[in-house]
Amino acid sequence: MTTIEETITKLSELKLTSMIAAVRELQQTAPGHELSFDEKLGIVVDREWTDRENRRLARRIKDAKLSTRASLDNVLSDPERGLEKTMIRQLATCAWTKAKQNVVIVGKTGVGKSYLASALADAACRQGYRSLFYRAPRLLGELELARAAGQYASLLGKLSRVDVLILDDFLLNPMTETERRDLLEVIEDRYDKSSTVITTQVPTKSWHEALNDPTIADAICDRLVHNAHVLKLGGPSIRRKKALQPETLTSP
Repeated sequence: MTTIEETITKLSELKLTSMIAAVRELQQTAPGHELSFDEKLGIVVDREWTDRENRRLARRIKDAKLSTRASLDNVLSDPERGLEKTMIRQLATCAWTKAKQNVVIVGKTGVGKSYLASALADAACRQGYRSLFYRAPRLLGELELARAAGQYASLLGKLSRVDVLILDDFLLNPMTETERRDLLEVIEDRYDKSSTVITTQVPTKSWHEALNDPTIADAICDRLVHNAHVLKLGGPSIRRKKALQPETLTSP
């Protein structure tokens, strides 16, 4: 008959460390709290499953390269900001991700666009989706470098496979013809296959003018905006408010 220590040795060789921890804890259970075999087996298996899920989640969040650790639970829901609690709850379900819909977050600098985008990516990661955060100017720069290095198609393929791609600071700077075409390639590869989150200071009605190419602008807007949840953030700059807090606290 196999002893418990022999079983634990086998679990160790299989690298089932969480199962081992659960078994050790069950060994220390008081006799008066004896569990059935089914209950014990459930505890051991659940411990390993939960641990693996947590590791997978940690890896997804790390791979997302978020600009900041964010959570929808900490997003300020305020009508003044243009964010209702019902909208936050709806976004938290990630139904938009499952439906391959986009999210466009528009607002002035400092109102929390990047934080909200990161929180959406975090929520997607927690539901098993892969996310990736990019500042739009940096992504365009990486595409240019990838083309020069013969890795352009590889980078496009990587971007197309991400479930939720965040493009932060979209249209922050004027774009060259090559950058516009690169952006269209990224958007085209993802259209109706995955979700894209855009943060921008430029209202969607002004995108055509900002892109400065009617044909490409039509193609980009059609693929990004028509199936997007457009969130218009208002209110004062959160960044400025935080910067002023120490001064306020120390003033008489």
